[in-house]
Order: sequence, then structure tokens, then C-alpha cells
Amino acid sequence: MHTALTQPGAPMKVRAIQKRFGAFTALDNVSLDIAAGELVCLLGPSGCGKTTLLRCIAGLERQDSGELYLGNRDVSLLPPQARDYGILFQSYALFPNLTVEANIGYGLTGSGRDEVRKRVGQMLELVGLLGSEKKYPGQLSGGQQQRVALARALAPAPSLLLLDEPMSALDARVREHLCTELRQLQRRLGITTLMVTHNQDEAMLMADRIAVMNNGKVEQYATPQEIYDRPATPFVAEFVGQGNWLPFSRNSASHAQVGGMNMRLADDAGVAKSGRLFCRPEAISVNPPVHEENLFPAKVREITFLGNRCRMSFELEQLPGHPLLAELAPEAMPRLGAQDIWVALPPRSLQVFA
Repeated sequence: MHTALTQPGAPMKVRAIQKRFGAFTALDNVSLDIAAGELVCLLGPSGCGKTTLLRCIAGLERQDSGELYLGNRDVSLLPPQARDYGILFQSYALFPNLTVEANIGYGLTGSGRDEVRKRVGQMLELVGLLGSEKKYPGQLSGGQQQRVALARALAPAPSLLLLDEPMSALDARVREHLCTELRQLQRRLGITTLMVTHNQDEAMLMADRIAVMNNGKVEQYATPQEIYDRPATPFVAEFVGQGNWLPFSRNSASHAQVGGMNMRLADDAGVAKSGRLFCRPEAISVNPPVHEENLFPAKVREITFLGNRCRMSFELEQLPGHPLLAELAPEAMPRLGAQDIWVALPPRSLQVFA
């Protein structure tokens, strides 16, 4: 009998997974460790391999080589029904001709009627849908259908929860609310969770760690803050958040030449002799009240109001024709006034890419 809402989450190990479709390499030697109870997001553009990896873990695709372990069990070659996971698809995949309670109880084969009824009641309470047992999916909103699909995935008390773009069909307000709810529920249950998304905001909001994927490889696997603050590759820097790129050549270990400017770098900025400097828009100080390092004259091109922040496009006077972005609070706007400004690019904010 299902006495607990879920089993304790099991760790997941992905080891050197390769998958090809004809001449196309969908997964190229992918390895990941997911800790018990952790929520990991596979993040990347369409065609990067994230859904193929999820399908290999689920047993819906067979990898060409590599191993998959759930806890201490090698599940690499097991059929899907023997792998002990729940899955929530992008389309929810509810049966339209079955009631909510019948959809949730669908995977509880082998259980007695009273046990199924009790379990369905637990799941409906868990996802906040008590009283909807006799409704059909067509009578529910998109957000409610998603909750039913989640309840169905959790009903057999799996060791692993797989989420395939579960929020993509929802509007922005409902999506953000359900992201928060799902994250709180996942933490409370302690269920190991792997989620596929192309939405960086979803990944940042929900994940303990993010695996950023591109062309069948994991480019960086780290916490959301590490990925945002210290991207490992130019692709990660460009895919996650906004960024500025400045061409440079090295003057010395601590300085770089950018156009007509000599910029000081942090000690750990990187060792490349030339290439591009990367800087987040919000790291740039505009008309700072006190003198800062790397302070240069600039001209405002355009200011866009974005509600809780403003985005300013500008050009450095000594690097014309190279527009850059800064983000600042709306209350800082009156201080700008004129088109001529000063901007500071703090050494700590500059990262070197060859």
C-alpha cells in the first residue's frame, strides 16, 4: 500500500550516453550526476539533445552506448515500466474520456479499489484539486489539467520524476505561479526530478542545478547563480540572460586594450591573449556618484522602460559603432538627463573568452 506520498528520491547517474539518428549525433558522450531529492533542469535551444536525453532515461529511446543508474540499479536496458519513474509530458497526455480520478488512478494497477480511491484522494489534495474527481479533462483549465497530469505521475510513488516542458502550453502568469508551486511540492516530497525546458526563467526559478546543452553536449552543469555569474563558454553566456561583448587584446596580465581604452581586469578574469570580454548589463554603473575603475565617456542611443527596470543602449566614445546595454532602476533615470554620460565597467564584472 502507498503509505507515503512518494518514496525517498533516488540519485540518478548518467554515464557517457551516445545517441545517433542516422548521421546526426543527438547526444555526444553526455554524463550527469543528479543527487537524491535534487531538481535538475536540462536547458537549451530546440535540437540540442535535452528531450532525447530525457527519453533515453525514460526508456522511450534506446541509447547507442553508455549507462544509466537509478540509485544502485542499472536501468540502462530495462523497459520503461521497470524504471520506477513518473513522467509529465508537454501535452499532459490525459485521457479525455476518463474522469480526473480515473486518470490519476490509471497507473495504480494491482491495487484494490479502496486503496486506489484513497491514493487518488491524497493526490488531489496534494495538487489542490479536491472536489474535481468526477470532472473530465475538457472541463478543466490548462493549469488544472497540468495538476491532474502531475498527480497521475506522482500516484505510484516513483523514485524519479521526469518533466518534459511541462509549462510550455500555459500563459506567463499561470506558468510562473505553477513553477513556484511545483518547486515547493518537489522540495516537500524530496523527489529527485529532471526537467526539460528551453525557458531560462523557468530553469533559474526552479533548478538546484542546470545543465546547459548545445549540439548534443553539456556545455556547463552548475547552480543557476554560477551559470549566470560565471558562464563557462560563450554559448552559455549568450543563451542565459543578456550580455555585452567587447573585442580586446591583452596589454598585460591585469589589463586589456579595448578600442582606445585600457581596461583593468580581475585576477581571475581568464588568461586569453585576445578575444572578447563579456559583461552583464546590470553590472555596468551609469554616472556613478563616486569615481570607479574602468570609467569611460559614452553616448546614450536609446532607453526602454521595462516596468521594474530600464534598459539603456549606449556606445563608448572610444568604441563607436559597437552598441552595448546597461540595466538600471527606473529611479536612476532622472540622473541621466543628457545624452552624454559616463559608464563604469567594474573589473570583477569582466570575463575573458578567447
